[in-house]
Amino acid sequence: MNRIAAFTCLTIILTGGVNAAEPVNPQEQKLLPVIKEIQAQQTALAENQAKIDAKLVTVGEAVRVARIFSSRGGH
Repeated sequence: MNRIAAFTCLTIILTGGVNAAEPVNPQEQKLLPVIKEIQAQQTALAENQAKIDAKLVTVGEAVRVARIFSSRGGH
């Protein structure tokens, strides 16, 4: 997750901020859509990571409850 945050910060720095002015040279004009696509992908990755973390919590709780019930059952 730290790499995602670092990459997002780097992207913002390279674009000159969130509300950057239109790029002046043609090379920057070609890079701008790519950078925006990367930012969108980073947002999607962060959202997916949050979903994965939530599911891991749910599974962990289910495992905890299963262990409790199995320890009460005896052999």
